[in-house]
Amino acid sequence: SAVVLAGIAVVIIAAILSLGANRGSDASWHRLTEGNSLAFTVLVLVAILIGGIVEIVPTVVVSKRVPTTPAALAANPQIQQPYSPLEVEGRDLYVREGCYTCHSQMIRPFRHETLRYGDYSRMEEFIYDHPFQWGSKRTGPDLHRVGGKYANLWHYLHMIDPRSTSPGSNMPSYAWLKTGRVNFAGTGHKLKTLSKLGVPYDGAQIAGAATAAQSQAALIVADLQAQGVTLAPDAELTALIAYLQRLGRGPQPLSAGGN
Repeated sequence: SAVVLAGIAVVIIAAILSLGANRGSDASWHRLTEGNSLAFTVLVLVAILIGGIVEIVPTVVVSKRVPTTPAALAANPQIQQPYSPLEVEGRDLYVREGCYTCHSQMIRPFRHETLRYGDYSRMEEFIYDHPFQWGSKRTGPDLHRVGGKYANLWHYLHMIDPRSTSPGSNMPSYAWLKTGRVNFAGTGHKLKTLSKLGVPYDGAQIAGAATAAQSQAALIVADLQAQGVTLAPDAELTALIAYLQRLGRGPQPLSAGGN
């Protein structure tokens, strides 16, 4: 095994270094290592083996720890379920606009974070994110559980003029998302690509992606219309709102009937 090989390598290195030490007792260990190509090569190899095991093994066994069967989904609703077609489009816009550079989607298991953002994030909540949107800094708040926290109107106003909802915010306006348009004709191709990466979309979902996206968009548009705001169903902002409202929650209604 790799552990045995590593042990043998360490013994060999120790022997080589001891020989070098006998030849020059005043030389430091790193000087001896740098001066002996064999010892240096073996040490590098051991480091690579250890690093590889630490990184690769968890990804191999994670499927056993996080089952994705229908029964497992029912037993553990925290397991991420696939995004709807409209949410996929919204997620692509989230990535395109670089939202992850200022917002994280990873709530750490610290009390001050769970009090502010909600329950801490778990690995099974990101199994269908390609790539994940954890982020690396927070200029703005964490968004992992922002879904349902604010109304559709709040998100609309925040994207058009961030300071109208969050005084003092340094977030720029994304008003162009209101006039930008989503090409729903290509949504099915996106789902098909994601299915090849392991996201469980079936043929019917892929074929009906455009219809499902338009149906869900109509719900958001109708909600905004009732509050005096006009937004096109195929507007990029509509898709982004759908994505943000999904974060931290299960599947959202795709039609007025709730399906």
